[in-house]
Formats: sequence, structure tokens, C-alpha cells
Amino acid sequence: MRRDTRLLRVLAVAAAGGALLLGGWIALTAALIGSTLEPPAREAVTGALAPAAPLAVMTFLAFVGAVVALAQVAYRRWIAAPARLLEQAQVLATTDVQRELTSDGSADVKGLAGVINELVRQREQLRSDVAAQVALASRSVEQERNRLAALMSELTQSVVVCNLDGRILLYNNRARVQFRALSTAPSVAAGAELIGLGRSIYTVFDRKLVAHALESVQQRLARGAANPSAQFVTTTRAGQLLRVQMAPVRAVGDGDADAHPLAGFVLMLDNITRDYEEASARDRLLHGLTEGSRASLANLQAAVEMLDYADVDAATRERFLAVIRDEAQVMTRRIQQVAEQSTQGLATRWPLEEMLGADLVGAAQRRIEALGGLRAGAAEVDASLWLEVDSFSLLQALAYLAGRLRDEYEIKLVQLRLQSAGPGRAHLDLIWTGQAMSTETVMTWETDPMRLGAETSPLAVRDVVQRHGGEFWFERERVRHQAFFRFLLPLAREGGELQASAFVRSESRPEYYDFDLFAVTESSRALDDRKLTELAYTVFDTETTGLEPSAGDEIIQIGATRVVNGKLLKGESFDQLVDPRRPIPPAGIPIHGITPEMVAGQPTIETVLPAFHAYAQDTVLVAHNAAFDMRFLQLKEAVTGCRFDQPVLDTLLLSAVVHPNQESHKLEAIAERFDVTVIGRHTALGDAMVTAEIFLKLIPLLAEKGIHTLGQARRAAEETYYARLKY
Repeated sequence: MRRDTRLLRVLAVAAAGGALLLGGWIALTAALIGSTLEPPAREAVTGALAPAAPLAVMTFLAFVGAVVALAQVAYRRWIAAPARLLEQAQVLATTDVQRELTSDGSADVKGLAGVINELVRQREQLRSDVAAQVALASRSVEQERNRLAALMSELTQSVVVCNLDGRILLYNNRARVQFRALSTAPSVAAGAELIGLGRSIYTVFDRKLVAHALESVQQRLARGAANPSAQFVTTTRAGQLLRVQMAPVRAVGDGDADAHPLAGFVLMLDNITRDYEEASARDRLLHGLTEGSRASLANLQAAVEMLDYADVDAATRERFLAVIRDEAQVMTRRIQQVAEQSTQGLATRWPLEEMLGADLVGAAQRRIEALGGLRAGAAEVDASLWLEVDSFSLLQALAYLAGRLRDEYEIKLVQLRLQSAGPGRAHLDLIWTGQAMSTETVMTWETDPMRLGAETSPLAVRDVVQRHGGEFWFERERVRHQAFFRFLLPLAREGGELQASAFVRSESRPEYYDFDLFAVTESSRALDDRKLTELAYTVFDTETTGLEPSAGDEIIQIGATRVVNGKLLKGESFDQLVDPRRPIPPAGIPIHGITPEMVAGQPTIETVLPAFHAYAQDTVLVAHNAAFDMRFLQLKEAVTGCRFDQPVLDTLLLSAVVHPNQESHKLEAIAERFDVTVIGRHTALGDAMVTAEIFLKLIPLLAEKGIHTLGQARRAAEETYYARLKY
């Protein structure tokens, strides 16, 4: 649009200038000729030419129109076509885009496009050869990298590695789950506002606390400690209590280790909130037992001493005996209370763990047969089921029940059956053939403390069942002459999912690490002086009820992703529907696909925007046609208290900077130029992903134009025509 406007201006000015020059020349010629004629001759000539004046004007205007048309054709053929070809060639030269160039210019320009295409093919062949050689040489390095990624991903300990500025450069899946538990809005951001590559660990921990621990580690290193570490306990904004152990990451290479011994630090996190609460409860319980027992023992001792006197009358003796009975009962109740709470704590102490159901059945068979006098088999075991169980206590319960069947009913063979019981549940049955039992007997077995030979447990079968949030009952199968105990157990929940998975291409494992961040340090320079390649970005998009934010339209979806160190981190995305609390116009539903039913019951903007604000903290915002999205965010500052005051880059404006001669700067047109596949168009996260890939390809093109810093990019964008648009 801008190119056509500029072309019309050029043609209008050229036509006006040519017409003025031609008209002036004709008028000057007529004046010179008229000055040489006698008055009678001049009047005769004027009279003869006057009737033909309109025809002369029309001929003149037709001539001017023809000149303008020829100028337009010449401009498109000789000026605009080479300029467009230049911009397309710059894309191929500075990015990894592979596409055939076409041109509507002259034969020479078309020939030049063909030569460029051939050169690009040769370059790609050379790149392929080099990539094959590099891949062959770096295969061992890649294997080590994959081993590290697999190891970190499967660790049950939460691990976060930071550089000296506290920027996260590695974390594992356990840490991701841990930070989700620490989030103040887990249903919205799922902890993504707290953890991510390039994010600051100081959004969770106090900077002074980490600095103190780091100083302690450095002092121990200076004293010659081989494996120094520091430990501290802190509370988070969500009220969680964390125990953190810090270990150093040593610098290596070129003798710099002595001058700069640390390159970063490792944090190993444990959420001890529940442990602390349980320990505090036990302390209070023991304190109450101690203090209460001291008074009771004093009363008992006094009563016993008085009973030692021979002259104590019967009434007094009975009164002291009553004191002894009362205090003994009080102490009995107090000790019973301690025992009950200790048993309850034991029942809930061990966390549930994911276990393949077939493995649990196999372990139960071995445990039962180890009792002696019993054989255990498996029947109808669904090998695909994963359970979420406390395997130790559950195996103990199965062995206990099998042992009582052996001892009291002389059962010699039991079988185990594992089947699905509907969504999220499974049946685990202990089956036997022989004498049945009464409901009263089953209830007794369920509530008695479990005993296996000399091994005893304060837990009962009922405690184990409650620990799993399940159920337990007894049934008979009269047709088969069998009976069984049935445990209803929870299935393992599916792994952490991202709502983006419906339309985002993802690798086999999320990128939880970027060791290049070891070399990134904070600078005293302002953000405008920082290089575009050094910054962290939040690329986002919104879907709305309409296109007029000032007229009451509302956000119905926010989607975002991160770009750190030149990498698109698809695994660290933000995707949330928003209840707009107003109708969604039917005309917009076919575009964004969001129906009123989808947003009903979703969080409102007062909940979603603070979570997104935390997610985007310490980053530069990037959007396509950012003025539109930012206007919606600005209008919600008052009701949410969230102000997005960080720098903003607009891919629409940046595209106009690097490609001023292109006819369109719509998202689809730019994506086509850069060979970016559009997935999930008009979904907030889908558009954010496409925008992020486009932005990564714009950075080298900006560098070709001498635009290297954030400030330079912002100033260049502000000079474009599109920067004048307001919402």
C-alpha cells in the first residue's frame, strides 16, 4: 500500500512538472512569434487558432496521460522490479530461507533472478555438504548432550543451573513441576511466569539471600574446599517453604579459572512446606504430652505418697485413689492421641509414585510367596496400566491379607487381577478359591493393624486405602466359586501438557537448557544499547471480541512464547482463554474459532493479565501490529494494576523497514516470504509462534541495514508509515 502511494506521488509530481514545462514552452514560443507579427496579422492568427484551442488542450492532456502511463510502466519494469528482487535476494542471503525468486521486470532482471536462484542452489548444496561433515564430527558431542538432557529430565530432584547473574540456563522437568506448585496462578500460567531459559531466578528467591550463599561458596573455595556448597531455607511469594542447596559451576579454559573461578551455580530445590508443618505438629504434640504428663505425674506421685501413711482414713484413701484413676485416664487418652496422630502421619508420609501395574503385580507375587505356604499367580493383568501408588504400603496390605487367608482359612493359592475401572481408576483384586467369610470378618481385617510374622505396622488396610484416595471391599463370584478383595486405585496422571500441543510442532524433548547463556552477563548499558541478539523476548498475540478496544471490545485469549539467545522456546509457552463477560459477536467466531461456551467459566482478565505480566517480566515484548494488542493491555491497567512498560517491537514495522518495496506486510505475506509455515492461524498462541519465527529471520536482515541494537530497531520502526496508526 505504501509503495503504491509513493508511486502515485512520484507520477503526479512528474506529470505536473512536465505539463508545466511543456505549457510554459508553448506559451513562450507563442509570445515570441506574436511579437514578430504586425497587429493585423497577429489578430488574424489569433482568430484562426481560437476555435481549435479546446482540441489543443485535449491533445495536450492526452499527451500528458500517455507520458504518465509510460512512466508507470517504466517505473514498475526498471525501478520497482529490481528493488523487489534486491529485497528478496537479501532474504536468501541473510537467512536460511530456501525459495525460487521470480521477477516481473525486464528480461535482464529476470535473467538476474535466474542466476541468483542457481547461486542459491549451489550454496545450499555446499551447506548440505558442510552440515554432513559437521554432523559426522559432532556425533559424540550430540550423544553426550542427549545423555545429559535425558538424565536431567528424569531426575526426581529439582535442579536449576544459573549463570552468575542469576539467569536460568538449565532446568529439569521436576523443577518445572516444582515451580508450578510455587505459582500464585497455577491454573493460568502453570509456573511459566517463574521459570524459563534466560529468566531471572530472583523472581523466586531474594537476590541478597542467593548472593550470601554464593559468597559463602566462594569463601570455601578460597580456603581450598574441594566440593563447597551452601544451604538455605526461604519462603516464596506463594507461601511455600523451600530448602535450597547451592553448588558452584567452575570456569574452565585459558587459565581464567584462577581469576574467575565461578561461571555459575547449581540450585537443588526441595519443597519442605508439608514436612515443616508435620514436624511442627509433632513438636506441638510432644510438647503437650510432656507438659501435660508432668502435671499428671506430680499428682500421681503426691497421691501415692499420701497412701503410704498408715493413718489415712478410708474416705481420704478413696479420694487419693480417685486422683490416681483420673490422672491415669488422662495420661492414657493423651498417649492414645499421640499414637493416633503418629499413625496418621505415617499413613500420609510417603508420596505416591507412578508404577507400571504389571510391575506391581509381579512384586506382589514375590512378596506373597516369600511368606511361605502360599503360591501367587496373575490373572487378567492389563499391561498398559500405570498406577499412582505407595508401593511399599500397598504390597504390605496385599501380603497381610494373603497371610491371614493362609492362617485362618488354609488358602494355598491366590491370584492377582488388574483391570481398568473407567477414567482415572483401576481395580486390583486378590482372588482365592475356597471358603468365604462374613462381612464382619472383612471389616475386622480391614481395621486391624497389619502384622506379617514378627513384622508389625501401625497402619491398617483402611489407612492404606485412604492414603490412595481409593476404596476397598469384598465380593464373591458364585459361578466360579471364587471370592476376592478389591482395591480401587488411582491411575497415573498423564504428563504435563501444553495447550499449544494441538497446533505447535514440538520436538521429542523440550529445550530445558542453553549453555550459551554461561557467556551472557548483565550490562550497565540501557536496554536500547543492547544488541538484539542479546535480549530475551516475549512474543505474544491476543484474540478479541472485535477490533475496537476503545469501544468496549475485550480480550478472549492470550498466547505467548519466549525467544532467548536466538532460540524459540516452544516448551515455555503461555496460552489462556479469557472470559470477556460480554457476548462474542457471531461474525468473529469463524475467524478465531472461540465460542461463548469455550470461554464460559474461564478466568477473567483480572486473573489472567497479572500472570501474563509476570510471564513477560524482564523481556522485550514482540507482536505483529503491536499497537492493536498493546492498546487492549493499556486499557486494563487500572483494573488489573499491571503496566507493561517494557520496550515493544512490532514485526509489521520491522518488515516495512527491511522490505520497503513489498506490496504487503500482513503476517501471512511475511511468512510466505520467509518460508514460515503458518499453523494455528487466528489462535493467539499459533500467531505468536509464527510471529516469533518471523522475528528471528528479521534480526539478520536488520543487521544488514546496520540496525544492531534495540534502540536502533525502535527508531527505524517509528519512521515507517505504519507507525502512525492508532487504536
